Amino acid sequence: MSKYAIELCGVGKRYWKIKERSLLRSLSPFGGPNRTPFWALSETDLCVEPGETVGIIGRNGAGKSTMMRLLAGVTRPSTGKVITRGRVAPLLSVGVGFHHEMTGRENIYVNGMLLGLGKQQIDEVFDQIVDFAQLNEFIDTPVKFYSSGMYMRLGFSVAIHVEPEVLLVDEVLAVGDVGFQIRCFDRMRELQASGTAIVFVSHWLQLVQQLCPRAIFLTGGRVAFDGPVDGAIAAYHTGIHDPLIGDSEAAVRVVDRALVSVDGAPIESARQDVRLIYRVRLRFEQAINSPHVLFQIYGEDGTLLYQTTTSLGDAWRAFAAGEEVDVSIHFLPRFGGGGTFRPVLVVTDTGVSETYLRDDSGPMFFVEARVGVAGVSDLDGVIFIDEEDVTDRRPRRFGSSREAIADEHAS
Repeated sequence: MSKYAIELCGVGKRYWKIKERSLLRSLSPFGGPNRTPFWALSETDLCVEPGETVGIIGRNGAGKSTMMRLLAGVTRPSTGKVITRGRVAPLLSVGVGFHHEMTGRENIYVNGMLLGLGKQQIDEVFDQIVDFAQLNEFIDTPVKFYSSGMYMRLGFSVAIHVEPEVLLVDEVLAVGDVGFQIRCFDRMRELQASGTAIVFVSHWLQLVQQLCPRAIFLTGGRVAFDGPVDGAIAAYHTGIHDPLIGDSEAAVRVVDRALVSVDGAPIESARQDVRLIYRVRLRFEQAINSPHVLFQIYGEDGTLLYQTTTSLGDAWRAFAAGEEVDVSIHFLPRFGGGGTFRPVLVVTDTGVSETYLRDDSGPMFFVEARVGVAGVSDLDGVIFIDEEDVTDRRPRRFGSSREAIADEHAS
């Protein structure tokens, strides 16, 4: 007998796209077909061992939710086989599996029985379910009056207390408050240790990186990468980012660009104190005197997090049309809370009044969070244990000021 908790063997899921047309054309025997096949998932193979946690990442429409519905048994595959062993607890979307006219209490029993528990077993864990969901005051209220967060709390609490062999989580934790999210993640780690296989879908890459040693990158309904989580995140960034070479009609255009480590290796996942080099080769399509370069880093939400500027090459140097130059920016990705970031390069005139180039197509990169640090910055802070007598106390430091966040070199 196989040791795997989950097996997908050549799985594909086909839907049909219906083309709307007039009634007369629908009745005509000479009309063309009004539907075409759409494969949401194709030729997918996946094996997950008991106790293993696998993250699934990808763009919207990549096939993540389709895969989760197949694993939950909500839909059947068009091709291939889906095998799950043991009790499967799915959390696919807020409110799924609840009868809106029933109370929270009644829904606990209905959901527990659907997941394979008897009434006596549910009685034994009922108080634990309610306490974890923090719904004691509303447990006898019809769930149609619940908020999305209350739905999620109740559904997650039921799922983790039925002792599942397989737990499926599809982005639903995003609607919970921060305190409950932390409790959920702590509980998921306990399930990992107890041997529960977890499949976790999220666009929150920082969480996927912390929770999942292994991740799958889906694109176009196919598995593009299956392996260590850092490699999956790098593949995801590459897959959603289509680098464009600069417009040939612009005054300056990008010939090539790369984000590498100091030894020239491509970056998959950056660490806080490991220097990176952003290399860009520029070509001048017209003569320009003393251009300046602005280097910027933006966060996932488009917030400008860092900027520095320098003249390009020697002061007041002139570049002739057709001349190329290599720009190299060395920097430390010191963003304490980690996340996904994007470099931007801007070429301007001396007074920064005219922009010759704004290159927004820099490669996105992922930075691991520093332990004990939250937020985008890593300050050189000092914590005093006793403020009344700080002279006799040794401060406990966090962060570091050994190096500046960035320095740049041009050639």
